[in-house]
Amino acid sequence: MPILTLTTDLGQRDYLSGAIKGQFLSLLPTLNIVDITHYLSQTNFPQAAYTCNNSFKHFPPGTFHLVIVNLFESPVDHLLIARHNEQFIICPDNGLLTMITGNKPWELVSFEVGAKNTLLEITQLVAEKVAAIADTGNLLSGGQPVSDIEEKYPLRATLGPNWMEGQILFIDNFENVVINITREEFNEQRNGRKFKIVFKRNEVIETISDNYTSVTESEKLAWFNSAGYLEIALRNGNMAGLFGLQGFNEQMQQTGSASGNKWFYQTVRIFFE
Repeated sequence: MPILTLTTDLGQRDYLSGAIKGQFLSLLPTLNIVDITHYLSQTNFPQAAYTCNNSFKHFPPGTFHLVIVNLFESPVDHLLIARHNEQFIICPDNGLLTMITGNKPWELVSFEVGAKNTLLEITQLVAEKVAAIADTGNLLSGGQPVSDIEEKYPLRATLGPNWMEGQILFIDNFENVVINITREEFNEQRNGRKFKIVFKRNEVIETISDNYTSVTESEKLAWFNSAGYLEIALRNGNMAGLFGLQGFNEQMQQTGSASGNKWFYQTVRIFFE
């Protein structure tokens, strides 16, 4: 039974996510459709990449992943399908693919969708391509080989001799804050030294906890979450809201419109001594 995941910025207040599922099931009645999320930000590609990376890797080979983020920012005349880690990723050609995969997949095709098509006209074409690939097992059943695509890559922490600075990747439903620093990157830069995690100018955390119960009620903590990324939180509190922390914003970075304070609150710095 083939599997399709849906990861979008469409929300679920209207009929669209249900209609898309109906399109796929009409062509593949045995398809198992899984919702990853429909609440991605249109302008936060690192958030989308973080969400996709840490969910896709738990699915079996042959899974199809449809990712729709900021689809109509510019006229859409084609979509991409890549085979990556024995799975298929379908998404717009807006840089999102390489944000998810970390490099340009060498098994890659594109297919035309028509610049004036509506969302459901586009997803109907996607459903047809998925049905064709599922039937043949051949990526070329979904489109024509392509090599020239838009490429963007995940944010990396900035490093200095005695510090590292990361951006806020993701703020979860409990307002816990995920930073783009992995356990491996932290340990390598730390090199056994003491450290201070500093945010909002003067807020400091000096220990890494095992989990949320390692601290008392309403106390700040830092730990490495199940995806291996640094996370700062308040036990039973809303870290992001209380301290004014905000996620990375693609448009804000491109336009340079962020104020000094606002930009600072999208970053977390670690000092080593």
